[in-house]
Amino acid sequence: MKFTDLADDSEDTEHTPAERSAAASRSTWVSVGVNLVLTICQITAGVLAKSQGLIADGIHTLSDLVADFVVLFANHHSQKDADIDHPYGHQRFETAASLVLGSLLLAVGLGMLWSAARKLEAPETIATVHVMALWVAGGALAAKELLFRYMLGVAKRVKSGMLVANAWHARSDAASSLVVGVGIIGNLAGYPILDPVAALIVGFMVSKMGWSFAWDALHDLMDRAVDEEEVAAIRQTLVQTPGVSGVHDVRTRKMGDMVVVDAHIEVDATLSVEAGHDIAVVARQRVLQRHRVLNLMTHVDPWRRPDLDHARVAPLLNTHGTSETQPTPQP
Repeated sequence: MKFTDLADDSEDTEHTPAERSAAASRSTWVSVGVNLVLTICQITAGVLAKSQGLIADGIHTLSDLVADFVVLFANHHSQKDADIDHPYGHQRFETAASLVLGSLLLAVGLGMLWSAARKLEAPETIATVHVMALWVAGGALAAKELLFRYMLGVAKRVKSGMLVANAWHARSDAASSLVVGVGIIGNLAGYPILDPVAALIVGFMVSKMGWSFAWDALHDLMDRAVDEEEVAAIRQTLVQTPGVSGVHDVRTRKMGDMVVVDAHIEVDATLSVEAGHDIAVVARQRVLQRHRVLNLMTHVDPWRRPDLDHARVAPLLNTHGTSETQPTPQP
C-alpha cells in the first residue's frame, strides 16, 4: 500500500504522534462497538434462519472484532519513545499489526472457502433460509459501509496505513454482506445453492484481501523503499536548501507510517567543516518539517564549481595533506 493512497482527500497538515494515537483509538473503539453488535446478530440470525452465507459473514465480522483489538494493542505500543533496544522508536508495531491483520483475514477466508466447498459437494443438505436472514444482511451492509467511510476518513486525516488497513477490512465486510444478501435472495427465489455460493465468494474476497495486507506488511518489515514520487519530493526539498549544490544516493525505508532517509548532499568544497555541517543540519530540519520523515542521516560531499580554477583549491587541500598534487618525495 502506497502512502499516496492515503492523501487523496486528506489535509496537508501534519499530526503529532499523540493526535494520531488518539484518533486511532477513538475510531477503533467505535468499530469495536459496531462489530460486537453485528457479530451477535449475524451469527444468531444465521443459525436460526439456516443461512450459511450469513454465518460466514458473521465470522468475518468476528475477525474484524479481533482485528480491532490488535489495532488497539499496536497503536498503544507504537507510540512508545525510542530506547536503547529500539533507537528508531516503535513505529513498526503498526506494520506488524498489519501483518497480523492480513494473516487473520487469510486464515478466515480459507476457512470459509473450505466450509462452502464442502456444502456444495452435498447440495441436497442445503436448506431454504428464512426471510429474516435477508433483513439482517441488509442492516449489516448499511452499518459496515457507514463504518468504513468513517474509519477511512479518520485514517486519511491522520495518515495512518494501519487504520487504512482496518478501514478496508470493514469495507470487505460490507462487500461480503452484499454478496450474502444476493445469495439469500436467490435461495428464497428457489435456488438454495446460491447461499453457499455466496459464502464461497465471501471466502475468496477475504482471502485475497488478507494476502494483500500481509504481503505489503512483510515487504515493509524488510525495509521496502517508499514510492518514487515521495523520494523525488524529499530530494527536491534537499536540493532547494541554501548551500546544497547537489544530492545523490537518496535511500529510504519504511518505519511504520514514517520514513527513515539516508542521503548524500554536496556543498562547496571551499567551505569549512563547520559550515558544511550547518548546511546539513538545515537540510535535515527542512525535510523533517515537510515530509513524514522520522530521521534523515546526511553525508556531506565536497563539490567544486566547474569554472573554479583548481589551482585556487589545491593549496587549501595541501594544508591538510590530502591534495592529489602533492609532490612525490625524492630518494
